[in-house]
Amino acid sequence: MKNTRYIAYVGTYTSSGKSQGIYIFEMNPTSGELNLLGTSEKIENPSYQVIDNKIEFLYTVMETENFNGKLSGAVAAFAIDRETGLLKFINSQPAEGRAPCHININKSRSHIFTANYREGIVSVFPLNSDGSICAASCVIEHKGSGPNKERQEKAHAHYVSLTPDEKYLCAVDLGIDKIMVYEFDSTTGKLHPSKHPEVNIRPGSGPRHMVFHQSGKFAYLINELSSDIVAYEYSSEEGKFNEIQYISTLPSVYKDFNNCAAIHISPDGKYLYGSNRGHDSIAIFSIDENTGKLELIETVSTQGSFPRDFQIDPTGKFLYAANQNSDSIVVFRILPESGIIEPTGEVINVPSPVCIKFANL
Repeated sequence: MKNTRYIAYVGTYTSSGKSQGIYIFEMNPTSGELNLLGTSEKIENPSYQVIDNKIEFLYTVMETENFNGKLSGAVAAFAIDRETGLLKFINSQPAEGRAPCHININKSRSHIFTANYREGIVSVFPLNSDGSICAASCVIEHKGSGPNKERQEKAHAHYVSLTPDEKYLCAVDLGIDKIMVYEFDSTTGKLHPSKHPEVNIRPGSGPRHMVFHQSGKFAYLINELSSDIVAYEYSSEEGKFNEIQYISTLPSVYKDFNNCAAIHISPDGKYLYGSNRGHDSIAIFSIDENTGKLELIETVSTQGSFPRDFQIDPTGKFLYAANQNSDSIVVFRILPESGIIEPTGEVINVPSPVCIKFANL
């Protein structure tokens, strides 16, 4: 019987002048060490990726503001070699908005979705059976602003994801302090406002990313500007989010600069993790499986600067913190009885790492 191989794909900012694109590693399931296999064909700023559920294709944003002479970023498709884990470029398309920073895919692999930061645009792209990306089938521009004049002068879409039942698409917008909720028509590739089209966040929070609990009953939103997390009860029937709790990602004594970034839940659904940039730490929370409420356990230094992303490996044993400004991925072992993370001593040097995605081959 073939042993499972765990492949990590690391997105980077090539604008740093040091990166070659998407870096491809194989994970040692015993030590957590990452061994470099190669890099993708060089494309500009592949800052966030998603892998289809059959692990045949990888899709990435190209977080730029000009693509082929058009005022837009782009999306690109790669085929995954199932034997080697390496990537082969398929095609690219304009993102129909500048600085696309997040991308997702539906279970049937018929469409991908992007959040384009600069103008607050959400785009939908049909996919062909060979994995290639078609031109956008739907483009929606958010309108509005928030109280933070530097960061919320207009809409800034930062995250897109279908709900677990795939009835709705959630678009988190940092600029207008809202989650926009759309009904998705997979036949036409169009988005339409849902019955409950907006989830309002406290003004100035700057919502960034969200994650759904494995039970499908709860969702959690991390706010970049206010450094806290909002817990919600999610009603699949109504497509409605009912607020449960706001909770800080920082120790009460910390008063300096901080911007939150990524949020993930452990595979067993018991713990939630969020990254702090400034405090440069991972905040660890326990999840009450009955109420969905969070309780802060502790914050642990990422041993680097500006953890824009982190990821938990498929086995649930390791957490990888991508420290963008110190060009490092630091490996932590997760203690299953407490959810606490401890550094293994493994540090992988990667230029401007900003996204980590795993695939089981």
